[in-house]
Amino acid sequence: MFTKGQWIFGILFAIAFIVVMIYTYRKDFKLHQKHYKGSVWVLIAFIAFLLMIVAIKWIFV
Repeated sequence: MFTKGQWIFGILFAIAFIVVMIYTYRKDFKLHQKHYKGSVWVLIAFIAFLLMIVAIKWIFV
């Protein structure tokens, strides 16, 4: 299993990573709106494709 020090490091690393990701996303928000307008549709299509694969697996198993 994990030691207490490894748990602390993991939690602190996750918190620091999330904070840095939020900071960089907010910094580039206007740039993302300008260059990636249709990216939501790509995400929706990807999720729909994954759901279709799961449905097919569920039906045939």
